[in-house]
Amino acid sequence: MKPRDIVVIPGDGIGPEVTTAVQRILEKAGAPIEWQTYQAGLTALAEGSEVMPQETLDAIQHHGIALKGPCTTPVGKGFSSVNVQLRKRLNLYAAVRPVRSLPGVKTRFENVDLVIIRENTEGLYSGVENEVTPGVVMSMKVASETACTRIARWAFRYATHRQRKKITVLHKANIMKLTDGLFIRCAQQIHKQEYPNIEYNELIIDAGCMRIVQDPAPFDMLLLENLYGDVVSDLCAGLIGGLGAVPGANIGDEHAVFEAVHGSAPDIAGKGVANPLALLMSAVMMLNYIADQHSDAGARKIATQIRNAYDQTLEDGCKTRDLGGELGTDAFADAVIERLG
Repeated sequence: MKPRDIVVIPGDGIGPEVTTAVQRILEKAGAPIEWQTYQAGLTALAEGSEVMPQETLDAIQHHGIALKGPCTTPVGKGFSSVNVQLRKRLNLYAAVRPVRSLPGVKTRFENVDLVIIRENTEGLYSGVENEVTPGVVMSMKVASETACTRIARWAFRYATHRQRKKITVLHKANIMKLTDGLFIRCAQQIHKQEYPNIEYNELIIDAGCMRIVQDPAPFDMLLLENLYGDVVSDLCAGLIGGLGAVPGANIGDEHAVFEAVHGSAPDIAGKGVANPLALLMSAVMMLNYIADQHSDAGARKIATQIRNAYDQTLEDGCKTRDLGGELGTDAFADAVIERLG
């Protein structure tokens, strides 16, 4: 792998613990990464900066890639989500969350293999809200043809590159005829004009969620607008063991941020029991992204090595508490390192 400077945002709560564990694994795997550490979230506020410091954004823009730990978002008050700010200000319009069954992690379903693609910049989740009058508030759902077409094309291109066979759009166009209607029309057009070889279908989202939890096997890739994508990706994580076992990426045309999608878990911060697997899996996605973008076969080799190592670790029964085991953060990292080969 070619040496690279990569921004790392440790985050809040358990973020610094899992980030350190992942950095240690990547170092032992031979990834020649020079980490450029920057802050965001409560940690940045505690240091007297903004929740989303401009210097952090500048660093990601300069280096192009970041690995990010979880950042706290206040519920119902306080500052806006760090994740939402990152996605909007860096135009990281494609959220990618692969969900697959893991060896040694027993759940209701076996052989789950889904990829959720979520539009990351519009819809209700973008947080455009205002108070109409005291006691009456409004959220605005925004959809543009540009963004809807862009994410549809990105999803079909991803499907082609990753040799996926089918894309299912989940929507509520029966009620939200303009916004969700635009979303599915753009997907239909991209399918028909550019990727007719990929199987395509649509489901109303409530019925789609029911079918997923009944049997996820018929699904391959899911394409959703912003808020639906957030909800459904967490739902699908529940099929394979929870958010501690799912990676995430936010990708734009020029920059990409890879992150653990779980919360900052302040109740267990500093106790050494947090599961670093989700961030480690996100780091593997990051290495594969580097391989794709820069024709770096070494990055692909290290990504495969790490993935094989954590798969074997789980298969051998070495798990953290959230997955039914007893290992702490560092002990799990040690177990993965032992299996790097």
